Amino acid sequence: MFAPGLISAAFYRRRPTRLQIAGGVAFTAALSGLLGYVQDAGTSRVWENVALAIVLGLVLYVAILAYLVYVYFPKRERPPG
Repeated sequence: MFAPGLISAAFYRRRPTRLQIAGGVAFTAALSGLLGYVQDAGTSRVWENVALAIVLGLVLYVAILAYLVYVYFPKRERPPG
């Protein structure tokens, strides 16, 4: 679910739509939370791990998307002054 926005930026050089970004954020949060829960299931620190996994997963997703958008999409050129 998170891949369409990244794929459209990386391979097709198109800006991802808001729906792709929202879907990617939701899927990344859900998957990161699940992985954080499974990591220490049954311990008292499980919810701390879930919160940390969600935050770091979203930071990683936003960083990758921002990098792709910054690298692949040229800035608007200013007219000669």
